[in-house]
Amino acid sequence: MIHIKQCTIDDLKPLQDISYVTFNETFKDQNSPENMKAYLEIAFNLEQLGNELSNPFSKFFFAYVNGEVAGYLKVNTNDAQSEEMGTDSLEIERIYIMSEFQKHGLGKLLYNKAIEIALEHNKEKVWLGVWEKNENAIAFYEKMGFVQTGAHAFIMGDEEQTDFIMTKVL
Repeated sequence: MIHIKQCTIDDLKPLQDISYVTFNETFKDQNSPENMKAYLEIAFNLEQLGNELSNPFSKFFFAYVNGEVAGYLKVNTNDAQSEEMGTDSLEIERIYIMSEFQKHGLGKLLYNKAIEIALEHNKEKVWLGVWEKNENAIAFYEKMGFVQTGAHAFIMGDEEQTDFIMTKVL
């Protein structure tokens, strides 16, 4: 049984836990342990996640499989977007799925939730940043109708990496 639930401040610790696990599973093999540690400590400390959860323009959703948190979605609008894309845009900042639950439709389920939110808020486009080396994610988003519209720097510890900006017009 799969279901999606919006996160609240009470979900802070489970959100931190799944953020650490999913980010490590996805990126540890392509990054130094030092850079991983530095990024995780900045991006997923409890104060940072608490601030993000409290932002009215950011929303988090857990995907549960048989009662277990299997992944999550983070979307941003207005000033919460990580790039200035305007009020007609919604950013999908994260779709993170634990490796054991990948390839079971959870990514598409969370993606569909993001599109539903964008339509409810009368957004004209949805965008996201995805690491240029994350071929699985790029392929997924292309399949969902996104096209690369730019790029921006992503700082991983002491390394500057490139994220593709991909956009879908609704």
